[in-house]
Amino acid sequence: MKDEKEVNVLDELNKGACMGMDAIHFILDKVSDEKLKQELEKEYEQYKEISTKIETLYPEYSSKEPHETSKMNKVMTWYGIEMKTMLDDSTSKIAELLLQGVNMGIIEGRKLLNHKNTDDAVNDLVQAYVDMQEESVEHLKRFL
Repeated sequence: MKDEKEVNVLDELNKGACMGMDAIHFILDKVSDEKLKQELEKEYEQYKEISTKIETLYPEYSSKEPHETSKMNKVMTWYGIEMKTMLDDSTSKIAELLLQGVNMGIIEGRKLLNHKNTDDAVNDLVQAYVDMQEESVEHLKRFL
């Protein structure tokens, strides 16, 4: 069932994009460096764009809605950010936390590319997500 593979990949991709948006949303008020804030706002829009593309593509494979991160994952993301920035909310620490999340996204994206044989449209979207994440790493490293 080819459609099932596409649905699973799009769901995983959407969860990653939602997680990225959540993390940026939760951490943005802690950012004092204006350049980092601008970078994160740009990245938020890129995640949103990926999620919008997923929503557009999803009906080709399923009559359901794409999966998003659960409320529990949102709470855990918020809690993790709060705990890890309680004693150190420096620009460097924030960049480090975001890099850890982005690296997890790259790993998941690469796994999807390497182990799922999906339609070109889905594969192209996964590649765009991975490319965006890898570009993000390069931008965030400047803030360490």
